[in-house]
Parts: sequence; C-alpha cells; structure tokens
Amino acid sequence: MGWRRAAPAEPTPRDAVEAAMAATPRANHLPRGQQQYADLDRALPIGYGQTNSQPTTVRAMLRALRVGEGMRVLDIGSGSGWTTVLLARLVRESGLVIGVERIVELVADGSRAVTAADVPWASVRAARTSVLGAPDDAPFDRILVSAQGHEVPRPLVDQLAEDGLMVVPVDGRLLRVDARGREEDLGGYVFVPLVTDEDAGWD
Repeated sequence: MGWRRAAPAEPTPRDAVEAAMAATPRANHLPRGQQQYADLDRALPIGYGQTNSQPTTVRAMLRALRVGEGMRVLDIGSGSGWTTVLLARLVRESGLVIGVERIVELVADGSRAVTAADVPWASVRAARTSVLGAPDDAPFDRILVSAQGHEVPRPLVDQLAEDGLMVVPVDGRLLRVDARGREEDLGGYVFVPLVTDEDAGWD
C-alpha cells in the first residue's frame, strides 16, 4: 500500500480528537504487511516487540489528556509516530510536540512518518541514556505515555507545568496524573512495557 490521503477535517469539528484521527490515517504509521489491518480496532505489531495501539485506546487517551491549541506536549514511547502526529494536529501550529522513543529503528520510522504528515511543530527523537522524558525541554502542558510500568514515573511528573496533566498506564490501569502527583483512575487497559534503563526512574 502507498501513502493514503487524509480525510478532510471539518472547519469547526465538534470533536477535535475525531477530527485529528480522521486527518491521520493509521495505515501511514504501520509496516507494509500490517496496513491492510489498519481499520481493525486492535493493537498491531510494528516490530521490535512494540505495537501501534488500538484506536479505541488511543481515542480514550487523547480525550483524557484534554489537549488544547498552543500546548507543549511530550509523547513518551512514540513508536510509529501516530500519536505524535495526532497530538500535533490537536495543538496546531502554535503548539509543540516532542516524541521520545528508545528503539532506534522506530525513531527513524516515526520521524519519517511525522515528516510526511507535514506537521513541522512536531518531532521524534531518540531517548537519552538514563533519562526519562525530555527534562531539558520541560515544562510540558501535557505528557502522553503509551507504555506501562509499575508505578507513576516521578521524573515525568516533575516535567509537568504547574497546571499540566499526564495520561499514563500503570499495572493495567490508565491514570490521569496532575503536577502534584494526584491520580485519577480511568479504567483498565493493556499496553506493552515501557523500554527504559533501570536507573531512568521507572522500574
């Protein structure tokens, strides 16, 4: 399959997340052998033990994150770059999205996908050894984490702006966390484990 043309977004969409997803075909963020399954509501493999998350889950995470125009957003475990582009469409040109990924091959794949989506205010970079997130670029208004650990990662909470929010899976539960570390349980979900160094603050 070749690159798919995005569906035109409504000028004033009633649901910004739905408009972003309509403008960002999932197939453009899948390996060629998986593109035929893009419309299925399930996680799909993208190689290296990682997946492109189930659309229903992505939709729920983005709605829970409450992303607005002009926000600075950190996308942890950016993988195929799908969520990075979706976040870029939500923050628009006045915002900033940084995707961070630890698997070098996926950094390359995700970067190509973000470039092809023509959202120059978004980018994907390789995670730094022993560093969780992008502390040098903090604070962030929103942080999205697409892989799970066993506890809320304090280094990421510390990278939130004063009124910032993070959506993060922890032990099969999706949590919304504010800059004070207060947690709201959003329900049960399944995610791949976060790939991290032992000393990066998440074990």
